[in-house]
Amino acid sequence: QVQLVESGGGLVQAGDSLRLSCAASGRTFSISEMGWFRQAPGKEREFVAYISASSDNIYYADSVKGRFTISRDNAKNTLYLQTDSLKPEDTAVYYCAVRTGRRSLSTPSQYGYWGQGTQVTVSS
Repeated sequence: QVQLVESGGGLVQAGDSLRLSCAASGRTFSISEMGWFRQAPGKEREFVAYISASSDNIYYADSVKGRFTISRDNAKNTLYLQTDSLKPEDTAVYYCAVRTGRRSLSTPSQYGYWGQGTQVTVSS
């Protein structure tokens, strides 16, 4: 079993940056595929980014491509999301998750372990 704890969220202005972190416990982080998702008030949880265990494969949602960067440090059991050029529409609770299913990597139901989330608020 894996436990995930996100941090790094906050209140920023449009155009600013934040670096989100996700600390994972357990010995399986280095072999786990990981994803970032976000959920805005009144909206469904949506895919943000995915990274394979070895970082060989990385995918982004079109809405964040070119502005967000997912990375991981397996030695530190930590997943990161660098968010640049933030926009008000990026405001949401951001979650990291472990992929446990084999279907679409952008579908929340394919992720079996989730953190509690970290709030990102971007003012205009």
